[in-house]
Amino acid sequence: MKIFILAFLLFSPFFLSAQILNAESLRKVTDTSGFSGAASLDFSLKRDVYDYLGLSSTIHIQYKMNKHLVLLKNDVELQNIEGNKFENAGITHLRYNYRFHPRIAWEFFAQTQYNKVSKIEFRGLLGTGPRFKLTTSEKYKFYFGTHIMYEQEELSDGITPIQRDFRSSSYLSFSLYPTKTVTFVSTSYFQPKLSNFGDYRFTSQTSLVIDLFSNFAFNTTYTFRYDETPAVGIPNSQYNLESGIVYSFD
Repeated sequence: MKIFILAFLLFSPFFLSAQILNAESLRKVTDTSGFSGAASLDFSLKRDVYDYLGLSSTIHIQYKMNKHLVLLKNDVELQNIEGNKFENAGITHLRYNYRFHPRIAWEFFAQTQYNKVSKIEFRGLLGTGPRFKLTTSEKYKFYFGTHIMYEQEELSDGITPIQRDFRSSSYLSFSLYPTKTVTFVSTSYFQPKLSNFGDYRFTSQTSLVIDLFSNFAFNTTYTFRYDETPAVGIPNSQYNLESGIVYSFD
């Protein structure tokens, strides 16, 4: 059933060619209540089934009030495959955090996506679990999250039946601030199926952000992902290299 994801249709879900969304990217770390967020425009060179160029944009909005944090991320991408036609893909992610301890928060999240190149007709999921802040330094931050999620996946390979499974979803994220104008962020996700740990997905994403002026920055991101059981005809491993401009606001 797709009813559990109906609310996301209001947000016109778009992009991400990565099969696991990095909800940590562009997350705004702030102690101030109210709205904040970021928007980016990136160019990318990728490889999965084909070599292709991509143009993508990301919009990240979050609202914080005391111990509560609501985060919405929506990505859009156009892909030029082998110099022929453009294809698109989409993803929308909504997350809620309740921080009941200075270093522990409980998260609830939902996500929907599709990707024509990777033959993902529809993938929707719901999940929950704790998020731990492992450090207290302002020069570097480490976070660890471990969740349980329900996933429904429909592939367009004409062979794989509709999948309905529970998966574990764990991530380790860290941010480094070597200077006032440079930020280094890396996040790795591991998502095995609970009924078969040999069926797993892994994604690692690393970003370098350099402040330019005012609220603008230059961003370069490298993503590697591995899916043990992708759609028929899709390679297990893929990569993505993007560079572009980020605008942030508080």
